[in-house]
Formats: sequence, structure tokens, C-alpha cells
Amino acid sequence: MDNEQEQVEFWLAGPISYIPDALQPAAHALLQSERELKKYTADFPKELLWAKVAGRASVGFHMNHLTGVLDRMLTYAKSESLTDEQFAFLKQEGAFNLETEVEDLREQFSLKVAEALAYFKTISEHTLTEKRTVGRKKLPSTVIGLLFHAAEHSQRHIGQLLVTTSVLQSNIS
Repeated sequence: MDNEQEQVEFWLAGPISYIPDALQPAAHALLQSERELKKYTADFPKELLWAKVAGRASVGFHMNHLTGVLDRMLTYAKSESLTDEQFAFLKQEGAFNLETEVEDLREQFSLKVAEALAYFKTISEHTLTEKRTVGRKKLPSTVIGLLFHAAEHSQRHIGQLLVTTSVLQSNIS
């Protein structure tokens, strides 16, 4: 993708092959989140990964949470239960860990976005309104509800991450 094309947001770049029409906005939002995560954390110092601004979540939390929420929403959309591994990931999403590399967190999210898009390609549009449940309380949702939540939730955390990275990096300039 050339530099001019890269500046176009995904929702303006046309449909993604083999993704159902109804899931195009969710696919575009996830791809935009992935691009922006890479952009906003490109030169982000590892030493600031777990720093908090005004008591808000750290960049490390946002990066872990992006991956974790997408993973959990895909699980629920497939009408599956969370695994012990997923519960362990959830528990450590905000855990301070000096060993964590920014690039590893970016890569985890990129892999999860690729997994989500591959899953989107397998979905028949007539199944999007099928009922699904969320969590131990079995709260009601649908396939499309879960997938859209994953996409909008990702966008929300990217926005929060942008502010946090900007503030933290302005303090070291």
C-alpha cells in the first residue's frame, strides 16, 4: 500500500473481500484500530508502558485489553465458553510487567485481528442475529452484537491509548 493510500481510513477504502456486507464496518474498525495502534506506539518507550496518567489505565493495559476483549467476544460469538487460559489473560491485562515488549503487544493484537477477519469470512449473514450469551451470568446478545462490540470497544481503547501515549511522551520531551 503506497503512502497516499495508507492515509485513507479503512472505511473509505472499499469492501474487504469475502467479509459479509453487514460485517464490513466491524472489519474496517478492527483494521483501523490495528493501524492506529502501530502508529501511536511506534516509538513508545517500554519504560512508560505501565505508567498511568491521572489515575487512568496504562498503555500496557490498553494494549492487552484490546487483544483480550477481541478474543473473548470472538469466543462468545462462536457460542463457546472462555477457557482457563482466557481467564488468566483477563486477570493479567493490567498487571505491571517490566519484561513486556511494546512490539509483542502490538503483534498479539495484529494476530487477533487477523483471526477475527478470518472468522468473519466464515459467517453467513443470516446467522448474525442468532442469540449468544456473555459471561457467567449468560447476559443476552447476538453474533452481530458481539462482533460490533469488539470493534467499537477496540476503537474506544485506541482513543484512550492515543491520549495516554501523547501525554506520557510530551512529559519526556
